[in-house]
Amino acid sequence: MPKLDHLRPSGLHHNPAYSHVVTASGARTIYISGQVSVDEEGRIVGEGDIAAQTTQVMQNLGHALKAAGATYANIVKITTFVVGYKPELRPIIGKARSVFFEGMEPPASTLVGVSALAAPEWLIEIEAIAVAD
Repeated sequence: MPKLDHLRPSGLHHNPAYSHVVTASGARTIYISGQVSVDEEGRIVGEGDIAAQTTQVMQNLGHALKAAGATYANIVKITTFVVGYKPELRPIIGKARSVFFEGMEPPASTLVGVSALAAPEWLIEIEAIAVAD
């Protein structure tokens, strides 16, 4: 297992939903393209439902991690893109996402509101960087 340190810098508010800083040392860095809410057949999952789409996106990240010999615990940074982002969406996304990081320190995280993604039915896209041995 790589060595991951989740730092809590003084002067920054501690938020349990993400880490401000993660240092990582390991043999491999894994870059996962932005995942969207489609199943193995390419069909949309959770059309119009941000919570359902977030869950599917996280499951897709899990498939990508597994293929690389890693798990959610290896993720050091995620970037989330949300179509038409409004602050009231954050707790919905956070609740769906937090299940996948339960019992571990969350990764560094950025959430960006966007006007559109590559397909009009996609509401959320998440990319990840992981470090593994």
